[in-house]
Amino acid sequence: MPGGLRSASTSNIAIATVITSGLRPRLRSKLYHLRSIYFLTHGLQGSTISSMDDTLAPKLKKILLVEDDDALANTYITRLQAEGFDIRRVANGEEALAAAREYKPNLVVLDAMMPKVSGFDVLDILRNTPETANLKIVMLTALSQESDKQRAQGLGVDDYMVKSQVVMSDVVDRIKYHLGV
Repeated sequence: MPGGLRSASTSNIAIATVITSGLRPRLRSKLYHLRSIYFLTHGLQGSTISSMDDTLAPKLKKILLVEDDDALANTYITRLQAEGFDIRRVANGEEALAAAREYKPNLVVLDAMMPKVSGFDVLDILRNTPETANLKIVMLTALSQESDKQRAQGLGVDDYMVKSQVVMSDVVDRIKYHLGV
């Protein structure tokens, strides 16, 4: 491969960064992967690829999914990953509190009825902990009573959805809304 082509491709990284910075995250992610494949197949050095990671790789929004139902959790994980989110799942409230501090998600999808620590208690603790007080929290629960919704709102939930009253796309839309994507 001629040296001029290699340096021309490398110098185009800065131009590509400017062009892709205005794209939607999902499109930018696809473009990044295509560009990586191109550079790998055309012999660019690894250092060039790794320097691209910092400038062109999209910063995925991180979602902590707190759901004790394995089948439902796997369904949401699959869909949210396909939407371009970085997902971590925990199965109970105790793990949720630890993961919220360690993983530092942009948003938590929180079930209300869980083993060990309830979703309401998790919500209350997250809202009263300085590191997590401003975290976006969406409750996705089977509890459909107005009193449960009011309780969650009183504790500072950003959104409250009843599992039997929404479909997957509704949940994804609300998550995107709260994340501003």
